[in-house]
Amino acid sequence: MQALADILTASGRALRSLLQPGVVWHLVWPVLLAAVVWIVVGSFCIGPLADWSLGALHGLPRIGAWFGEAGQWPHLAASGLLEVLLWLALLPLIVATALVFIATFGLPLMLDRVAARDYAALQRRCGGSQWGSLRTALGAFAIFLIVFVLSLPLWLIPGAGGVISALLSAWMNKRCLCYDALMNHADALELVQLPRQHAWRLRFLALLGGVLTLVPLLNLIIPAWISLCFVHYLLNALREQRGALGLPA
Repeated sequence: MQALADILTASGRALRSLLQPGVVWHLVWPVLLAAVVWIVVGSFCIGPLADWSLGALHGLPRIGAWFGEAGQWPHLAASGLLEVLLWLALLPLIVATALVFIATFGLPLMLDRVAARDYAALQRRCGGSQWGSLRTALGAFAIFLIVFVLSLPLWLIPGAGGVISALLSAWMNKRCLCYDALMNHADALELVQLPRQHAWRLRFLALLGGVLTLVPLLNLIIPAWISLCFVHYLLNALREQRGALGLPA
């Protein structure tokens, strides 16, 4: 029950922080920029990629023979379906790219403001850095892209695309946001240990964010909200840990 209470508290504080003047824009523009980037890329690449995929299907012995016997309509339907799936597959790419932008640019700008309001007494030990944030985000994005490309054939299974998208987004959430939330206030040891100690709760938060990114329109602000959830959860956990150990906050 305490775990649920902590998660709900962090979620409520994140929503309150998101509504502060000036905060929401700095955390939402990365989502809009990521969406524009991938929509432009998709407009050039999805058509040819769908054609290539359809050609690969034609090259399979039984499926290719069926296409040849069935006529033009199955060919058009398969081409349209592949294009729709590829456009849907852009969603996790948009979310992952937005998280990189948020973790590298948006969140550090807002972290000081949030910390000054809710964690002013928490000592800054600067165990992380902006370079460490960028390195973590880019490394996570590289792994994300590899797994995403390898998972593309699974998107042909009904419903699999949504599950893959949510899981990949959840992994990116936890991978990127733990570091950024703690980099100013935790020391080097706390920066590593605290996320491990709260791993399951953080995975739940990350998965919640991943699932909510599947909701149209709501997914414009979910990366910002889940980023602030991590900030509030981890900074509060850091404050409580130092208090329990009898250390200065």
